[in-house]
Amino acid sequence: MNLQEEFLFWRLAQYFISVKEYRIIQLSEQHNELWLEKMENKEAQVIRLLRFNLDWSNWMQKDIEKTAINGERIRKQLLRGEINVINLYISAYPPVDDYEFRIEKPFIVPGNEKTRVTSIIIDRAHYKEGTSKLYNIFHDDISLSLSSEGYSENEVDAMKLAALTEASNRSKKEQSLFQYGKPFFTYMFLIIQIAMFLFLEIKGGSTNTSTLIQYGAKFNPLIIEGEWWRFFTPIFLHIGLLHLLMNSLALYYLGSTVERIYGNFRFLFIYLFAGFSGSLASFIFSPTLSAGASGAIFGCFGALLYFGVIYPKLFFRTMGFNIIIILGINLVFGFSMSSIDNAGHIGGLIGGFLATGIVHFPKKRKLLFQLISFAIAAFLIVGLLKFGYSNPEKLMNENSALVLAQEYMKTEKYDKVRAVLENFANDESASPEVYFILSYAEIKTNEIAKAKEHLHLAIDKRQDFHEAFYNLALIYVQEGNLLEAQKFASKAVELMPNQKDYQKLLQQINDEVQ
Repeated sequence: MNLQEEFLFWRLAQYFISVKEYRIIQLSEQHNELWLEKMENKEAQVIRLLRFNLDWSNWMQKDIEKTAINGERIRKQLLRGEINVINLYISAYPPVDDYEFRIEKPFIVPGNEKTRVTSIIIDRAHYKEGTSKLYNIFHDDISLSLSSEGYSENEVDAMKLAALTEASNRSKKEQSLFQYGKPFFTYMFLIIQIAMFLFLEIKGGSTNTSTLIQYGAKFNPLIIEGEWWRFFTPIFLHIGLLHLLMNSLALYYLGSTVERIYGNFRFLFIYLFAGFSGSLASFIFSPTLSAGASGAIFGCFGALLYFGVIYPKLFFRTMGFNIIIILGINLVFGFSMSSIDNAGHIGGLIGGFLATGIVHFPKKRKLLFQLISFAIAAFLIVGLLKFGYSNPEKLMNENSALVLAQEYMKTEKYDKVRAVLENFANDESASPEVYFILSYAEIKTNEIAKAKEHLHLAIDKRQDFHEAFYNLALIYVQEGNLLEAQKFASKAVELMPNQKDYQKLLQQINDEVQ
């Protein structure tokens, strides 16, 4: 093998690496065999260059079969459905025996049609025919020509150095995108959410509604009343150990990746903005109480999708397909489970994408894109906040109202209980619990007639509501209507015969009636 074939070998390598942007995946110790890949090129995802003097076509056939086996291994490693391998032989001369029939069609391993090997021989006498075949594949004139005077070692070394340097520089440039920052804030957020979980457990339990409300869960009624910080505090709270473990695991992997790509303070902004966006979306579209870092974590998905928009080739070659699959599974799972706040997830995803658009990449600027991202984010935030605070009745369901009313009951704020429940009590579809709790607040504020009316509505809707029967009996005793009191006290005892307070009241009424 002389310098002419070696120069041609590295000239082809330099062309594929510099012009076609292929990446080196394997280089032999003798530097005579080179494997390149570019999954974006559907017609030639993998190229194999071999500099070797071909003597017999029988040897070449065995080599083609080995190439197909190695190509199949690469296909599995890269998780691809199918790949086409272009197998290029750089030889002084073609095989001395019949060889055309071995390369006229792509080679396929029997029983496996996922890896196809197209072999081309480029020798000094027929290099134009070989390069024309490459033109049919890559649709680009490689313009190879060999010097009749040959090449010096310096010229070969220069071409080799140019090819390998280009490959090295591109690899370093790509790696630098993933190594800008170290995951400081990711670990800090992990520590905070674990500490807050332990704090909630000490204060009453992370699944206790009152505890969650007291320490900052997203709760629409209180946000409407002005507690705006509840757009942020839910990011650090979790409901139950499983919820904490799942989000902590996701934050560890996704957060550290995003923080390495975008740097510490960009990540801090992305994470908190996405968490806020998730809480805001949940505030508008989900009236139930919620907490968790899920919105912020979905914001990390959004940041990685933004990476895919700016660097689509690198994204899909490295993590793209896995990210999209995991994101899709999470969204489908969220839509299929009523207990999952999918509005918060989608809000966080959008917020994370827009936040990343605002800050862009470290040491880079894309001013128009950044301004558009900022404008869209501002428009959505202002619009959603205005809608929410202008239509509070649409953001609170009966269950939320009952939870808030019970919290007010604990602090004896009976006027607030009435204010929260009266609108729901006017609805014919109101639950008996609404009437009952409202009646209790009315008793405490001396609105006895209204309390009696609502207790009757409660037992009309729920015939086994023993507490309502008991409270009605108490009201009728207070009014001196002992016969009515006796009727409702008897019903309460019938429903709950082991309740001593019910038995005692009925006995007192019976004694007075006699």
